[in-house]
Amino acid sequence: MTESSSTPKVAVELRNIVKQFPDGANGVFTAVNDVNLQIYDGEFFSLLGPSGCGKTTTLRMIAGLELPTSGSILIHGREMANEPAFRRPVNTVFQRYALFPHMSVRENVAFGLRMRKVGRREVADKVDDVLKLVRLEAFGNRRPDQLSGGQQQRVALARALVNSPEVLLLDEPLAALDLKLRQAMREELKRIQKQVGITFIFVTHDQEEALTMSDRIAVMNEGVALQVGKPYDIYEDPTSRFVADFIGETNFINGTLTAADGDNYQVKLDNGAPSLVDCDVVQ
Repeated sequence: MTESSSTPKVAVELRNIVKQFPDGANGVFTAVNDVNLQIYDGEFFSLLGPSGCGKTTTLRMIAGLELPTSGSILIHGREMANEPAFRRPVNTVFQRYALFPHMSVRENVAFGLRMRKVGRREVADKVDDVLKLVRLEAFGNRRPDQLSGGQQQRVALARALVNSPEVLLLDEPLAALDLKLRQAMREELKRIQKQVGITFIFVTHDQEEALTMSDRIAVMNEGVALQVGKPYDIYEDPTSRFVADFIGETNFINGTLTAADGDNYQVKLDNGAPSLVDCDVVQ
C-alpha cells in the first residue's frame, strides 16, 4: 500500500453494516452484524473467515449485488449503500470466472468496454495493455476452453481491470485451482495489484493466502469482524480465542486467575505447572 501522507486515504468505508435474510415464517438470519471497516487506497485487504461467516455477503454489499438492511457504504466518500451495482466504481472477480465460451480472450476482455460504447481504437489499446499486464498478450485469439485454469483466471482478472475500477473485489478467485497453481497465482495477484495500484478486497477462507498476500486482514466469524490488523499483528497478538485458534496453531491451557494489576494478570495453570505465569487476557 502506498501512502502520500501519514493518514492514508480511505477507499471503502463500511459503517454499522447489517444484513439480514428471512429465516422461516417470522424469523430473520443476521448474516452480517454491525460491521465497521475502513479500507485504504492501494491496499490489499482480505476478509478472512470460515464458511458462513459473512465475508462474501459483505463483499456482495460493497459490489451492490446485495443491499444492506442498515448502515452505510462509502466508496471514496460517496454513499453507495442504495446504488445499483452498475453505478458503483467497482468490478468483481468470482470463483467461477463466467467467461463467454464462444468468444476469444480479446472479445471476453473487451466485452464491458463495448457495452459502454467505447471507441474501437480505445478498446483495442486498453485490451492490449491489460493483456500485457496479466501476461496473456500471446493468447488473445484463443477461446476459454483452450486455456488452463490459471490462464482463465487471468482473463477474468483482465476483464475486471480493463474498465479501470476504483476498487477490485475478489471472491475466493483461487479456490478452484490446484495447490501449485494457487501458490503461483498468489504471487501474480500481488504483482498485478502493486502494478495497477488500486484497492483489492479479497475474500478467502485460506489463512495462508490472507497472511501472505494482505496488507491488512479482517477476521470474521458469525457475521462480526472480530479483529482487523496487519498479518503479523493478527498472528502474533490475536484479541480473541477464535482468532487465535483460526489463524495459527495454538495451545489452550486452562487456569485460575489469581492476581490482576492493570493490564497484567497472573494465572495458576491447571496442568500442574508449579509456578504462576504472567499473561495478557483476551476475550
